[in-house]
Amino acid sequence: MANRRWLRFYAVGAAGIVVQTGVFAALAPLLYPHYLVATGIAVEIAVLHNFFWHRRWTWADRPGARVVRQIVQFNLSTGLLSLLANLVLMRVLVGLVHLHPLLANLLTIAICSVATFVISDRVVFPRLRAIRCGPAR
Repeated sequence: MANRRWLRFYAVGAAGIVVQTGVFAALAPLLYPHYLVATGIAVEIAVLHNFFWHRRWTWADRPGARVVRQIVQFNLSTGLLSLLANLVLMRVLVGLVHLHPLLANLLTIAICSVATFVISDRVVFPRLRAIRCGPAR
């Protein structure tokens, strides 16, 4: 199941990349020179997209908290990590290194992917702990 979960996570992530990059590409020219504002909006839309699909598909076998609680957890963990890392890395890669904003956007997504999987797997969609029956020891 672990390999299947990784594949599903990265399939959802690939769709999220399309969402984030598309939103960023649409907003960046409108908000120029404020590419960081476009980055923040694009990241949050991708985070919401990814949450929906992770809950329905990647971690569908792990019934958990109510959707409102999970979406808050997802936003405060992987969402916040993604937002902060994307903003910092975009500032460095675009502002200091002078990479093209779309290339920098893709690099920041790749850098954040492993951390967001681990946080999602352990914090937002954790395994249910087995309930022990019988006398306490």
